[in-house]
Amino acid sequence: MLITIEGIDGCGKSTLIEGLKSELTDLNPVFTREPGATWIGEQVRRGIAEEIDPIAEALLFVADHAAHLAEVIRPAEKEDRIIISDRFSDSRYAYQSVTLEGTIQKPLEWLTAIHDTWTQRPDKTFLLVIPVDAALIRLQKNTHREHFERREILEKVQQIYLKLAEQDPERFVIIDALKEKKEILKFVADEIRNSA
Repeated sequence: MLITIEGIDGCGKSTLIEGLKSELTDLNPVFTREPGATWIGEQVRRGIAEEIDPIAEALLFVADHAAHLAEVIRPAEKEDRIIISDRFSDSRYAYQSVTLEGTIQKPLEWLTAIHDTWTQRPDKTFLLVIPVDAALIRLQKNTHREHFERREILEKVQQIYLKLAEQDPERFVIIDALKEKKEILKFVADEIRNSA
């Protein structure tokens, strides 16, 4: 079973995932992330830091996704493991659709077409939704900010996430990220247990 955790920067994904690592130890899930679970993911992070061409950046993300599926997701599924991924294809659709605006026409359609036939639909996606101002306050603690972490980008990204959730309501579970961390953790952990 593939579970994904999504949301804009500053929504609390990392805190939730750290909590799930403690809450779900008895289920022995595989925790992974995009980008970063493969060597290509490390190159993606380098590309982000250098603010490379948006098409090159998007295709690096796609390459990382393909490697992630081949090297982490599919082997774990063969072992019948629960997989919890910090970001997956929906992050690409949301973030790269925004960064590609003005570079190519209909970026969301372009990105989904690239993934068509070989990517994998998660079984469940928890989408943490937060007012952008609240996310930016949380991000102020970081000394280094990526180009994705700007108000105008985060607002558009969150709108695309909500559009994706509207198109696939059976998969997405929308969570108010302003709720207490413990409440969010308990809800998500219980949902995963009930689905396992």
